[in-house]
Amino acid sequence: MTLQFEDATPDTLETIVEIYNSVIPGRMVTADTETVRCEDKLDWFLDHNPETRPLWLVKNENIIIGWVSFNDFYGRPAYAGTSELSIYLRETARGKGFGKEILQVCMQRAPALGIHTLLGFIFSHNLPSLHLFSNAGFQEWGVLKDVAIMDGNNYSLSILGKKVA
Repeated sequence: MTLQFEDATPDTLETIVEIYNSVIPGRMVTADTETVRCEDKLDWFLDHNPETRPLWLVKNENIIIGWVSFNDFYGRPAYAGTSELSIYLRETARGKGFGKEILQVCMQRAPALGIHTLLGFIFSHNLPSLHLFSNAGFQEWGVLKDVAIMDGNNYSLSILGKKVA
């Protein structure tokens, strides 16, 4: 499979939000508990730039199957080479190996973006994502125990990291 990656544009924000909202009910991927609107994600969208913190649409056979974002880790200059990586796929694209290919491309392209360290912030109960990152060589660098409460349940957040340059 050969995926295509292209920079997101304001015209594609609606698709990004649609895919994002599709994972909220499952309580596996995001700590948002209610659907979001394009307006809610506009500042986040504008924080991305193609040179150092891209937001890419991912296409398979010219159909958008997901998106990936490189996000600032902590906002201080010394952390500029570290980025938190988020991968979101349409439900129809999950479990088909796309995540593995997307993660490989991100690791390969990260050094050209000035990134030497990638982080994944993954709910500790999200075993598919934990396996995806672990299989790509990410290691557990920490666990924030019971930091999220959704629907009256406590959830922990695993932090996985990998040096890529």
